Amino acid sequence: MRILLLAHTFNSLTQRLFSELVALEHDVSVEFDISDTVSEEAVRLFRPDLIIAPYLKRAIPETIWLRHTCLILHPGIVGDRGPSALDWAIRDGLREWGVSVLQAEAEMDAGPVWAAATFPLRPGRKASVYRHETTEAAVRAVIAAVNRKSDPDFKPERVSGQSHPPMRQTDRAIDWQRDDSATVLAKINAADSFPGVADTLFGQPCHLFDAVPESMLKGAPGSLIGRRETAICRATVNGAVWIGHIRPAGGIKLPATLAFPVAADLPELPLAGYWKSPAPTWQDIAYEEAAGVGFLSFEFYNGAMSTAQCQRLMAAFLWAAARPTSVIVLRGGSDFWSNGIHLNTIEAADSPADESWANINAMDDLAEAILRCDTQLTVAAVGGNAGAGGCFLARAADFVWVRDGVMLNPHYKNMGNLYGSEFWTYLLPPRVGAAGARAMMRQRLPMLAVAAVKIGFYDACLPARGFHVDVARRAVEMAADPDIREKLAVKRAKRLADEALKPLAAYRAEELQEMNRNFYGFDPAFHVARHRFVYRSAHSWTPLHLARHRDPARLVSHG
Repeated sequence: MRILLLAHTFNSLTQRLFSELVALEHDVSVEFDISDTVSEEAVRLFRPDLIIAPYLKRAIPETIWLRHTCLILHPGIVGDRGPSALDWAIRDGLREWGVSVLQAEAEMDAGPVWAAATFPLRPGRKASVYRHETTEAAVRAVIAAVNRKSDPDFKPERVSGQSHPPMRQTDRAIDWQRDDSATVLAKINAADSFPGVADTLFGQPCHLFDAVPESMLKGAPGSLIGRRETAICRATVNGAVWIGHIRPAGGIKLPATLAFPVAADLPELPLAGYWKSPAPTWQDIAYEEAAGVGFLSFEFYNGAMSTAQCQRLMAAFLWAAARPTSVIVLRGGSDFWSNGIHLNTIEAADSPADESWANINAMDDLAEAILRCDTQLTVAAVGGNAGAGGCFLARAADFVWVRDGVMLNPHYKNMGNLYGSEFWTYLLPPRVGAAGARAMMRQRLPMLAVAAVKIGFYDACLPARGFHVDVARRAVEMAADPDIREKLAVKRAKRLADEALKPLAAYRAEELQEMNRNFYGFDPAFHVARHRFVYRSAHSWTPLHLARHRDPARLVSHG
């Protein structure tokens, strides 16, 4: 079928549905919902058999849904209505939730149901539940609905429902003198990553994000107990929570201690040592060890890696490489493995160009440390989405095992035609060939995990269920292999041969020469694109690589 995806933006869910439908050999095009006339034009140009709206912030115009089958993906169970479906479910601690595929009609979320799927609702951040459980349920439900479009006997079911109002800040407000830690966490989780919870810190209005429980520290309710790296700890009536990110009034979302530099006056509360903690607390880098394997996790919010985070992660990696292990597994975070340089901290810097340069060099330092590690075999266990430099940072490891369902964006061009670094010019061609590398870096579309393995970019696609257990089992087997020393010797020999042919320093210098032009050259495209991304600027048009119906070559071929 010809399927038009009508969306507010090309978010992770829309990317996943786009990729899954293309993999099923549907002809798929995307239009951003900028205005009624733009959407009407897209329908006229593409002549879709079906329109799917996976993520909208307003109603589809009547001029479209009266003439075409339009299916709305609603992040709520059958019968649920309203724009804050997932927010309410998380805040109220429901145990089960789901998604519904509804036909568009005059009344929002009231059309007949084409498909639905449910899932256990874990306590967690809204954005995390959206990227994992909601997305997986959405894929099942949308594909079922698409298949039913061609079934002449299918009749969608009309269901009565209950409408919930939009969740306001008054519904999210934290009473620090009365709310316990679980309540505070639920409220912030229900607002993460948008819109955050309105609050006051250091006498200034702000919005709170990225909350983590603290199991040991206590203080007067509402008081600030201390800081750790970029997070601050605040007391509740029965304990404390960590706040990782804050958006000051009129500002952008930043790590808490960067959003409020005055937080530097708070007591520093370091971990006991070596990235290990026996109890729940905030730590963006964590290390475990078992059966000859070191597991290094880095839970960086939204997958962004600032200069300081890259430096701290490299220090942790070098420490792990000095341990008596045979394998190091780089786990990344639960939602993202890595998305490369930290655009928000760059935007907030006195000189964004200088901070961009520092950040990409710190990323390269980390990638080079992984590439030069000759004491262990390294595995990147990509259990969360990855983009840009994060995709190639993973490829710096000897093996890349990726979770089925992970979305990859292994390109840089969408961010103002960035050239990219992280040694991609060294890592990519041997995997996909010179022509494949050129094509991969030119295209701007997302890639399913299974597709990355199929073309040879990554090494194995593992089932989503039990991914980390499967990774651990494979890593332990690798460490126990009697031939592990021989394999390490082969790895060292290959690195020496590659270095003799062309040093890593040469690849890095060539890449950074191009990046220097991106950051300091006459073309401000990167700085403009970064600013628009950080400030969530509304789209003015849909890029041609998504809006295939606007491609001049396609228009000619279709008359």
